[in-house]
Amino acid sequence: EFEAQLLARMNHPGIARVIRADTIEERGIKIPYFVMDLIKNASTVIEFANDHDLDRRQRLVMFRSICDAVGHAHQKGIIHRDIKPNNVLVGEVDGKPVPKVIDFGIAKALERPLTDKTLFTEFRQFIGTPEYMSPEQADLSMMDVDTRSDVYALGVLLYELLVGSPPSDP
Repeated sequence: EFEAQLLARMNHPGIARVIRADTIEERGIKIPYFVMDLIKNASTVIEFANDHDLDRRQRLVMFRSICDAVGHAHQKGIIHRDIKPNNVLVGEVDGKPVPKVIDFGIAKALERPLTDKTLFTEFRQFIGTPEYMSPEQADLSMMDVDTRSDVYALGVLLYELLVGSPPSDP
């Protein structure tokens, strides 16, 4: 419910839209599901760039689209907190790469809780993917992170997109 409400706040071509969020009941258990944009023949941003032999300029143009999408989320008061290649899918529309940021499952709303079912991060709770985390997010003594954590993760993603490997050994 939280992720669906976050995604409903955003309307950007670089963020996968939620068309429907609901639950189905199976053997007495409610199972949530999303119906989202279909990204035909999608692959992760790194796989797409490598499989299509994108040059440095093409990779930077694609990366700028990703930054625009994350910037839109920030303007809506949302921190993604898990930007990494697997959370940026790329498909083609009219022969051009179209990246879409997905998986706002551990995102944080800056303003207020969106639902009474919001999952709150507890003090010293580790969430995210270590290779892409800002030092502030990885530091368990920190009470909070802000949009700069996403900017850090974007920098790691850019490094990997241009160099071919993350800046640190996972």
